[in-house]
This record gives sequence, C-alpha cells and structure tokens, in this order.
Amino acid sequence: MLGAIIGDIVGSRFERHNVKAKQFDFFASNCMPTDDSIMTLAIAKAFLSCNRDDSDLADQAIVCMQELGRRYPYAGYGGRFIQWLGSAHPAPYGSFGNGSAMRVSPCAYAAATLDEALRFAEITAAVTHNHPEGIRGAKAAAGAIFLALNDADKGEIKKFIEENYYLLDFTLDKIRPAYRFDVSCQGSVPQAIEAFLESTGFEDAIRGAISIGGDSDTIAAITGSIAEAYYGIPVDIRTQALLYLDEIQTGILSRFEEKYGMIRDRSRKSGGC
Repeated sequence: MLGAIIGDIVGSRFERHNVKAKQFDFFASNCMPTDDSIMTLAIAKAFLSCNRDDSDLADQAIVCMQELGRRYPYAGYGGRFIQWLGSAHPAPYGSFGNGSAMRVSPCAYAAATLDEALRFAEITAAVTHNHPEGIRGAKAAAGAIFLALNDADKGEIKKFIEENYYLLDFTLDKIRPAYRFDVSCQGSVPQAIEAFLESTGFEDAIRGAISIGGDSDTIAAITGSIAEAYYGIPVDIRTQALLYLDEIQTGILSRFEEKYGMIRDRSRKSGGC
C-alpha cells in the first residue's frame, strides 16, 4: 500500500508541470501526499474498521473516505468528489475517473484470493465510481497487485490484464511524446500498468510512470502500488517517504501493515514480459 503513497508523493509536483524524462530528483521539498494518498489510507482504514466478514466494507469505505477527506480538505480532490465528501447522503455519481484505481491497493492486501481482491475493488470503487470503466480500472489495478503479491511474473500479469481489461499494445517510449493529461481510468490505468511492466525496480517503475506526463501523481500511485507488491520498497525510499506523512497517516499505515503484512525489498529483477 505504501507504494501507492510513494508514487503519489514523488509525482505530486509534476501533475501540472510534467517532466517527460526519467531523470529528476526523486524526492523534493515541494513533494506532498495528495488525494491519492489520503483516499488510499481511507480504504485501508475501512478494512481495519469493517466486520470480519467484510459485509459492511462499502459503508466503512464511505465513512472513512469522508472522515479523512474532511480532515485533509486541500489534497487536490476533483469537483464532484468534493461535493460527495460534503454530502450528508453520499451516493455514487457515475465517475470513470482514475480515483477508483489509485486508492485500491489495500484491497489486494486484504484479500485471500484473486476473486476476493476483485470483489473488494468493485465495492470500494462503486461508492463513488460506479461507471463500468471506473470499476474496470479499479479491478485491473487490484488484480495486478494481487498477482504480484502472490509471485506471478510479469508475463502472467500482462496476460491477465490483456485477457480481462486492457490491451497493452504500446510502450512508454512510443506514447511519451504525445501523451497528455487524462484522468479517466481507460486513459491512465493501462499506462500505469505498462510503466510497471517495463520497469527494472521499484524506483525505476515510478520514474517511468512520471516520465510520460499526464496525471503524474495518480499514474505513479497506481504503478507504485503494483511495483511495491512485485519488488518491495527499498529501505531508504521507505524511510524518506514516511517523513512526508503525519502521525494520523502513519498510524493508519502501521496498523494496516501490522494486520496485512509489509512487503520488504524483494530485490527482484524485471522478469520480462
């Protein structure tokens, strides 16, 4: 789960000021956790709060998302989501934005099976992003994370995505010159997954995601969530990233990792596609 937060933090300063290269300072003083991190933590808190059979996961997702969203009101939420955060009777609003995919990583850690990870992804997406594309993006990301957590290689992950969700018939180098800001699932989740597939390590995955431009923090958050599951997070990057989080945020992270496990640096190679 921390991989998503790291991708968000590193990408935060590039969302409106894209860098079309992989060479940049990984952390900087103007980096920060944005809505991607806050909502990832909210979903994590929902799993910590819900019944043992997860029967109230949707309700807890709403409660926790509203709670943390209101606690951190200036994290960069979209207009309709801001209205949802403030609503006394929050209802899904047909979004197919990539918000459903950037917050989904806790679902893969909490799941015992791939089918359960996909079910959790749909539940947590549908409280806001109940458009089929919003749900598809969340399930694609959660499925990739779950497979990576369970030692699937990159070829297996790519096959799963292409058979069920998106055709990955491009490379980062091919799309980089023309790729533009796109907050839809269908316009950013495949790119995030491809950034992972082309990577040689955790840091390289996030650098690749940011290098194409567009919605940099969210693309990097999705890529980072898969890369953490596959490679683990180097200790120095983890240590640096935690400095950007406050006590409430690190508290949720720590409790979630204690319950569902923390993925340490696996020192895995790229594995090919």
